[in-house]
Amino acid sequence: MPFFDSIKAGFKDLKAEGQKLMGSSSDPPPQQPYPQQQQGYYYGQPPPPQPQYNRPPPPPSQGSYPGQQAQAQRQQTYSNYPPPTFSPPPPQQQYGAPPPQGPPPQFASATGPPQQPIQGVYWSARFDPNSAVSQEWEEKQGNNNGWGNNELQHYTNQRENSFFTGNNLLVLRAISNPSHPDPAQKYTSARLVSRQRLARPRGSLVATLTLPSAPGIWPAFWLLPYEPFTWPTDGEIDIAETWNGDGINHSCLHWGQFTPEDNWKHRVVGSFIPGMQQGRPVRFEFAWDQNEQAGGQGRMVWYIDGRPVMKASIPQGTRKMADFNILLNIAMGGNVTQGKTPAQGVYDFVVYDMKMLDQPENGGWQKFDHDFHTTREGDTM
Repeated sequence: MPFFDSIKAGFKDLKAEGQKLMGSSSDPPPQQPYPQQQQGYYYGQPPPPQPQYNRPPPPPSQGSYPGQQAQAQRQQTYSNYPPPTFSPPPPQQQYGAPPPQGPPPQFASATGPPQQPIQGVYWSARFDPNSAVSQEWEEKQGNNNGWGNNELQHYTNQRENSFFTGNNLLVLRAISNPSHPDPAQKYTSARLVSRQRLARPRGSLVATLTLPSAPGIWPAFWLLPYEPFTWPTDGEIDIAETWNGDGINHSCLHWGQFTPEDNWKHRVVGSFIPGMQQGRPVRFEFAWDQNEQAGGQGRMVWYIDGRPVMKASIPQGTRKMADFNILLNIAMGGNVTQGKTPAQGVYDFVVYDMKMLDQPENGGWQKFDHDFHTTREGDTM
């Protein structure tokens, strides 16, 4: 697909992020890009044939792509913020509730004691506005030389970039203010790493998210082993990852260098998600089952809105699944967004709920077994 061809160099630089994170003494030598394989879309209606992702979208009078009108309206809204004195809405802004999807999330109330946990849930994120974000999340800071990807954002621990709302939601907020005189304030965002690990050899991680959708914006919900770790051999799992507002989510697994010999160690499925560009909350789930006594053999399945979209065997030699932490972040600009920069404004990544269960959310391990035998493997990159 031309989309993946256009970003193959960006992916190479992206994965250098792991080396940057770990402060390795030497980065791997630059590698020559390699051909990409055809990439299909598995969930939702695909974009129009042969979309020109590496070109500006045509004006409405000359055609459109899914979500273009909503995106144009969003851009107009963001452009109303005057530089450089605009202030974001207060952290207690009330977001609408997501569509009903199973039992309501059981979080601590701002006015009462925590509710009893849902049966089968061994961890649920608490988004209590009376507590600090840092209580459950490590707040990464700085630009870190573009995070290996020439990204623009500076991650902060300021409340304008990550906060809990009065109705128990977590918001990561990227703020684009390119006319600000301080380079560190032109593009600010949040990068949160959970203090909670997956902690078990089998289970399921579920979250309902609204992802920001606009040119130059790259939100992600993903997993890395707890630090210190060695990238890429210890593994990386991407559950929700999209950029430039195209409505395509990337479910990914990485455990190799970006060389022709290692291309089979990078697996991805692109899924066009209806309504994501218009701000619809989307249900993401990642389920794993690993036998730590049998050399770490095991299986993984990625789900979107309850539909399995990708499967993979757990690669030998990667860190055990129980060691992985959750990462949430919004990147801005850089190679993966093909050099596009976000228009001035605020871009919100809203987390409605997040939990870990002792079995997959709908259907348990019996359905997981069925899904693993019937779901496609990721394409090589």
